[in-house]
This record gives sequence, C-alpha cells and structure tokens, in this order.
Amino acid sequence: MRILANKDVKRFFCLIVFFWLLSVVASQGVIYFVFHSFSWLLLLLSVLLAGCILTTCYWYFKKQDDIMEKAVSQIDSVISGNVDTRISCDEEGELYRLFHSVNTLAAICNAQVEKESKEKENIKNTILDISHQLKTPLAALNIYNGILQEEAGETEELQQFISLSEQELDRIEMLVQNLLKLAKLDAGTILLEKKKENVAEMIRDIELHFRYRAKQEKKEIRIEGPEEVFLYCDRDWLMEAIENLVKNALDHTKEGDFVSISWKQLTPVVVQIVVKDNGCGIHPEDVYHIFKRFYRSRFSKDKQGIGLGLSLTKAIIEAHHGTIEVDSELGKGSIFEIQFLMNAE
Repeated sequence: MRILANKDVKRFFCLIVFFWLLSVVASQGVIYFVFHSFSWLLLLLSVLLAGCILTTCYWYFKKQDDIMEKAVSQIDSVISGNVDTRISCDEEGELYRLFHSVNTLAAICNAQVEKESKEKENIKNTILDISHQLKTPLAALNIYNGILQEEAGETEELQQFISLSEQELDRIEMLVQNLLKLAKLDAGTILLEKKKENVAEMIRDIELHFRYRAKQEKKEIRIEGPEEVFLYCDRDWLMEAIENLVKNALDHTKEGDFVSISWKQLTPVVVQIVVKDNGCGIHPEDVYHIFKRFYRSRFSKDKQGIGLGLSLTKAIIEAHHGTIEVDSELGKGSIFEIQFLMNAE
C-alpha cells in the first residue's frame, strides 16, 4: 500500500487503531466491573465501527494520493516541454488552491521563457543584419586600401599607415565572420555534416596550419596521440574550434615556449583532446569568464583580441555534444581539455 509509505499517514492510522483499542479495553473493563462479564455484541460493533473508520480514511487518502499522482504526472509533462499542460483545479479545497498556484507559476515561467526566446531571436537577427551590412563596406575598404598601397610607392610612413589600416580591416572582418558563425550556431541554422574522422589526421593538419607561424616566433608545436582514434564530427567546424585554442595559446606564449596538442581514447566511448601551453597563464579572476563573449581581462596584455574566439570554440564543441574545461596557473601556462562521445550524433 503506497499511501502507507507516508510517515504521517502511517502515524495517523496507528493512532486510530491505538485509540480504538484503548476504547475497547476501557469499555469492556467498565462492563466487566459492573456486570462481571464481557459484552461480545459491543466488541463486534466496535470492530465493525473501526473497520468502517479505517476503510473511510484509507479511501480518502487513496483519493488524495491519486490526485497528487495525476498532478505530479502533469508537472512532469510541463518539465518535459509540454507547456500547455495544466493541473486540473476546478474544485474547492486547499490542495486545489496549491494546484492553481502551480499553474500560475508555470504560466509565468512559460511567458518568461517565450519572452527571452523572442529577445534572443531579435538579438541574433540584429547581429546577422549588422554583420551582412558590414561585409560590403569592408570589401570596398580592402579594395581602396590595396589601391592606396600601390599608389604610395616608396613613401615609408604612408606604407606603414596602410599596413596598420590593413591589420585593422582584417580584425573587423574576423569579428564579422565570428559574429555570423555564433549567430548561426545560436539560431541552429547550421547543419553539422558529421562523419567518422581520424583525430590524428585532423591534429596533423592543424599543426601544419600553424607550423610557419610557430617557426617565425621561435615556438614549438608538439603533437602526441595514437593513430587509431576516431570521432564522429564535422571536420571543418571542429578543426576551427581546436585552431582557435592553438591560436590563443600561441598568442599568449613567448619565444622558446611550446604548445602541445594531445589526444587519446579516454574510455571506450569518450575521446579526449587537450591543448596545453607553458605561457603566461590565465589570472584566477578570469578563468570562469573566458568563454563569455567579448570578455576582455583587465590583466591581459593582448590588445588585439576581440573576445570571440573562445566563445566560438565553446559553441562549436557544445554543438558536437562535447564539453570543454580549462585549468590554468598564472605564469606557468594553461590546459584546455575537451571531451566528446565517440558516436554522438
């Protein structure tokens, strides 16, 4: 009997039985004291009365339990995403007042979620519109910059300003592209083309991409991991996420430092990729904020970053149903650890 699992209900039934037994003993004691015999008829009536009381109480609590189970089922339905589900509360009573309050709370929460969803959609659309509007003038400015560079001739100062202008245009273009990618990921408009990919081949391509830069800056890129590790992923998107981590590591290391990329099959179903460096590290105040968009640390010496690379990386990894964590010690370097389910589709 499920209703007796409730301690208060069980205590209630025990008290009824206790007081019934007490009344039977007391009444039979009085009858025996007066008439020197027991009343079997009174005992039978007492048993019947106790049975009726217990049956009535059990029926009442069973009915209340059924109502509560139905309410819990409807609440679970709301939690599962069926926002139109409501608990029936047409009758009178304290329990139905509670159900009415729960329905009101559910309606308020749904309205808030819908409002936030609309606001988020508006922000996405605004970002997309602004990004698209910026692409045309950016292309024109790049053309004008190229023409100026040709016309500047040997004028050293002018060439320097044009070079700085080109760098700033590249930064703006990168910002626009990253904003577009983030907006598309948020909106769910990007369909990841997942295939079975060899992790070792992907990492070697990433190392090749940064090899020249590392050589120029006199840094070392180390890669380490087994050949036969496979991952179900969108190769281009996932490589971009890892490249962002490697670029970030190179940005925060100095001459003679290293950046390592390692991978392994952590369990039969989990693949781990780790990007590690021995650079300047991340200030403890920043560790919990580095994946936020446009977050700029007041301790960072990097004045060129726009605060979107790590946000984009996290969004891509989460789109692959993966997780990313960071562990860093100031002055000793950082470790970015990514984990994926091998066959997560």
